[in-house]
Amino acid sequence: MTQITSDSIETAVPSARWWQALRRLALGALVLAALALIASFLLLPVARAQGQPAAELRIGYQKAASLFVLQKAQGSLEKRLAPLGVGVKWVEFPAGPQLLEGLNVGAIDVGYVGEAPPIFAQAAGAKFVYIGHDPAAPQAEALLVPRDSAIRSVAELKGRKVALNKGSNVHYLLVRLLEKHGLKLGDIQPVYLAPADARAAFESRSVDAWVIWDPFAAAAEKAIGARVLADGRGVVNNYQYYLGERRFVGRHPWVIQALFDDSVEQGIWLKKNLRQAAELIAPLQGLPVDVVELSLRRYEFNVQPVSAGVIADQQQIADTFFDLRLIPKAIAVREAAWTDPR
Repeated sequence: MTQITSDSIETAVPSARWWQALRRLALGALVLAALALIASFLLLPVARAQGQPAAELRIGYQKAASLFVLQKAQGSLEKRLAPLGVGVKWVEFPAGPQLLEGLNVGAIDVGYVGEAPPIFAQAAGAKFVYIGHDPAAPQAEALLVPRDSAIRSVAELKGRKVALNKGSNVHYLLVRLLEKHGLKLGDIQPVYLAPADARAAFESRSVDAWVIWDPFAAAAEKAIGARVLADGRGVVNNYQYYLGERRFVGRHPWVIQALFDDSVEQGIWLKKNLRQAAELIAPLQGLPVDVVELSLRRYEFNVQPVSAGVIADQQQIADTFFDLRLIPKAIAVREAAWTDPR
């Protein structure tokens, strides 16, 4: 039988205390590890919102969108996003409405369109956000008449046939031009035609005038000598918008920033090298180089955040379309405006 002495008690007590301290440290470490694991799950959505890398950026574009056509041809965005492990997929659409539908059903992540398609899409309940815009380009849409037409002012269009793409940005331009000269839409005979059909009607003199955007306007000027009766200067702004799928934009703001940085860089190069850019873009758009160059001169490329003033301008167009019964209900454009959380 072991005899317990005062010395053995003094020796055993520190040892017991050491084991108790060790157990407390181990338990504390387990608690901290559990808390860290829980925190990682709780903070994961925040990390995503602050810039979790995406596997791919799917971009919707139209052949008329010259800057996107240039970026695609140059592969500049792919090079910028490669270090982030992000690929790029370009998806072509024939027009803005189809592009917005692609955005709404999740086929693409971002797109680039004019003023009208987002208004119709929002009125139809589409899920998207305005994420940026290029500067105003009022010269890039115009009211054309044949070179030898006797019509010399917008006021002389009263009772005349005017071809236009219904519900487009030029629909709004026509309304504003008529108002400026004391007329209403009911004072003329609008003929609603897609650009290709409108060009044919214009050339055959089935209509007296044609309101259209570039590069179609530039092509009509260069190829058949169409005369600009009036353009958008002093009447409309004609912004071009970058749109995004709301969840993608919220989760991947750094990818959107990379897209914007590349767009600005390529836009600066384009404006400094108009002829060279036109030579690159023309075969991809199926247009003569001179037509593309004229069109590029009238557009601006320098993406900017969507401001309250720009939203107000878009709201005015939406209100006009509602008054004309082109959309089924009034909308608040601000509800589709995105604010960068950074």
